Amino acid sequence: MSRISDQHIEQIESNFRELEARMASGTLEGDEFVSASREYAQLEAVAKQSANVRRLRAEINSLDEMSRDKEIDAEIRDLAVEELQDLSAELSAAEHALAVALLPKDLADTKPAILEIRAGTGGDEAGLFAGNLFRMYQRYAELQGWKVEIMSFSSADIGGYKEVIASIKGVGVFAKFKFESGVHRVQRVPETESGGRIHTSAATVAVLPEPEDVDIQIHDNDIRIDVFRASGAGGQHVNTTDSAVRITHLESGLVVSQQDEKSQHKNKDRAMKILRARLFELERAKVNAKEADARKSMVGSGDRSERIRTYNFPQGRVTDHRINLTLHKLPEIMQGDGLSELIDALISEDEASRLATLSA
Repeated sequence: MSRISDQHIEQIESNFRELEARMASGTLEGDEFVSASREYAQLEAVAKQSANVRRLRAEINSLDEMSRDKEIDAEIRDLAVEELQDLSAELSAAEHALAVALLPKDLADTKPAILEIRAGTGGDEAGLFAGNLFRMYQRYAELQGWKVEIMSFSSADIGGYKEVIASIKGVGVFAKFKFESGVHRVQRVPETESGGRIHTSAATVAVLPEPEDVDIQIHDNDIRIDVFRASGAGGQHVNTTDSAVRITHLESGLVVSQQDEKSQHKNKDRAMKILRARLFELERAKVNAKEADARKSMVGSGDRSERIRTYNFPQGRVTDHRINLTLHKLPEIMQGDGLSELIDALISEDEASRLATLSA
């Protein structure tokens, strides 16, 4: 990691003071005020990190001079050397934190997320595993104080889900969940297996940032809306009205169906929310394509075809293949409270990779 210069730190603090003065002037209105407020929120954290680095550097310089001054009592010089070592370690951590704060931001990090989980290979066992994954994410979200709302689901025959889609709202949801996209594999003995043989099954996870209306605008002539009667298992009608909705985005070919609500209006709103999220992710993928080709992050591309993690029940371990991390804490992870260690490791690995790219 290259050293952030004192001049760069001075410039950061100067920019923050100027923005602070503009905010206090009372001359900003409307969109200009909203834009300045967002910039202020982002720059404030960076300015605090900068001030901390500047303070530590000044204290270290002062202590260094004191430790070299032969006219000062030897005992005081020894104390200065001891404190110098402590502050040097603190400075290293502060400079790293500042470097991370200066990394280009993913604007989607602050957004809520749409979580989609689908059973993959493995039949009934894959459906059960999809249910396990959803409960893991649901419990983790609850521990973060986030709100989870199931938007659509299709139950598997013996439990779990063939597919479940949920909206998760809270602070920094997408930033925490974005590396969960991919194929999750499970190795365990199914309850229906009389011979005690270990089976391998899989489920697919997709995490999409949930955009605001201003991020993705969909006009009436961009889509085709079909309505039909919602049906349950075996084709039996859930109701006798055309409440189910299928929306087709004509340009991209994306299709979203919703039938879980009795109200056609609610089904349309949910379908539009999911469609907007998928279109937003398509746009993000286009923008990030060149960067992804140039810098293949250790945490992977997030491609749903990529196997990212294995949950081995007989050995009680979870392995994330992107960062070669194995934790022998499978029960805690499946309960949600142990998932933080995996998520934090993925975020740290991504930050380290991006810092290395900037320094290269």
